[in-house]
Amino acid sequence: MDRETLIKSLKEAAETTESSLKKMLECRDASFPELFDAMAYTTLAGGKRIRAFLVLEFARLCGADPASAVPYACAVEMIHAYSLIHDDLPCMDDDDMRRGKKSNHIVFGEANALLAGDGLLTYAFEVASSNALISPEKNAKAVSLLASFAGPRGMVGGQVLDLRGEKEKLSYEELYHVDELKTSALIKASAYLGCVAADGGENYFEAAEKYGQNIGVVFQIVDDILDVTGDEKTLGKPIGSDEESNKTTFLTYMTIEEAKKYAYDLTEEAKSVLPPDERGDALRELADMLLTRNK
Repeated sequence: MDRETLIKSLKEAAETTESSLKKMLECRDASFPELFDAMAYTTLAGGKRIRAFLVLEFARLCGADPASAVPYACAVEMIHAYSLIHDDLPCMDDDDMRRGKKSNHIVFGEANALLAGDGLLTYAFEVASSNALISPEKNAKAVSLLASFAGPRGMVGGQVLDLRGEKEKLSYEELYHVDELKTSALIKASAYLGCVAADGGENYFEAAEKYGQNIGVVFQIVDDILDVTGDEKTLGKPIGSDEESNKTTFLTYMTIEEAKKYAYDLTEEAKSVLPPDERGDALRELADMLLTRNK
């Protein structure tokens, strides 16, 4: 698969996911519309929907109809959006911009932003557990996976370690563990959920684990590099914030060239666990695209 075809597939997956998300986030209680407005503001703010694409593409890889996994893709995107809202809060990274727009708390206030994140997190489990296209047993497994990867032993734990890295220098092993949890966990969950949606998906869990782990770490390495070399307008957020906050990153231990080489090696390793035929083409091209992204 070439890059143009992948971009078309990403766009189609994003449109499918966003169409469902819009319906799910329509205000259903006129007494507090600001909550749903705040939830929708970040969730529907654009982006490539990489996590949603992984859910649908791994479902396809495992022989399932990707349409059956759309609720899982929506659940992952809700959790991702909640993490972005909370990440930008003054008590966390204190960022005023996100994807070229004002951060949620700047528009809706800190309290409403906090509650919007809470709302998205809990709503995600409702959406995943009530997927009418998948058996209740698989839905239960999907919810358990989401909770595990997003919770204290996953993304949230990674956020705690990440904050620690702003106050003290982390060892390289600690830094890798931060990114393994903060960034890779939800990406791995996305790949896993696609496997859950398929009858024979369990056979692909090992590939989902390695692929998600590696491209998640690569995603963070590229983020670290772009914080130094990126274009603020292209990124849609300020650059240089890592150095300003004295944050431990991969560039604390590597030069930019060494970090690029490491990211390349991880990408090649991720691609190697996929089926060698055309079924793995989209995921191979995605790994290459994430390695060379500029935002």
